[in-house]
Amino acid sequence: MWTCGRRFSFVVMIVVQLLVSSFLAAESHPQSLPGLAPVDRRLIVDVTQHPWTALSKVQTNTGNRCTGVLIGSRRVLTAAHCLYNRRTQRMLPASSLHVLFGYERGTYQTHVTVERYLTGPGYEGPASSESLGADWALLILSTLPDPLVKPLPIAAKPPIPVAAVALGGYNQDKAHMLMVDLDCHITGLRSVANAPIFMHDCSATHGTSGGPLMAMRDDRWEVLGINIAASAGSNIALSVITLPLTTQNKP
Repeated sequence: MWTCGRRFSFVVMIVVQLLVSSFLAAESHPQSLPGLAPVDRRLIVDVTQHPWTALSKVQTNTGNRCTGVLIGSRRVLTAAHCLYNRRTQRMLPASSLHVLFGYERGTYQTHVTVERYLTGPGYEGPASSESLGADWALLILSTLPDPLVKPLPIAAKPPIPVAAVALGGYNQDKAHMLMVDLDCHITGLRSVANAPIFMHDCSATHGTSGGPLMAMRDDRWEVLGINIAASAGSNIALSVITLPLTTQNKP
């Protein structure tokens, strides 16, 4: 249970980030950010509607901000580099992580802390290209989120080439609104350190790391991968279809 002092400090952190993000958005043209398509197809979605309720804003006490997706009652999947402290060159402790469901414009439906987390085997930080295939983190939440927040399933099989996909997340230039590109496609498949990587043309930039690359199958949304990098040519998502995402006491 949070004390009044801790709750006040967290609210202050949110307000400060709102002000800083507004300043940055005013000072930089959105198209200067990597990963944004020439024609920006991103749409603001309703964070109270499924499947968008399963997407969360992942924040750290050091100021890192990424996106996560609920894949189990207490399991949130995100990118491992979001939890990396570049100053100390170490992974952050679970106690410094915050997961916000239904986040929009500084308010949120549910705030959940993290009990512990797992990263991809051998992950050594964002500076190591060999760690690209291990750039995932499974957050084990301290408590259940709102019961209305339903997890999204992991896809059982890879998509067909040039499959239609969608990508959602909290982009750097619109950090306080959940935005989704619903009109994009997989453009290629690569293998890095024996890990499958999807190249895709979804419009997204910094902040969408950990955001789910999704596809519709049998009238339901499935998670194919998580976004881990944005570049001028395309975005990169790590396939999560074959990842070991279970734990000994699966929440």
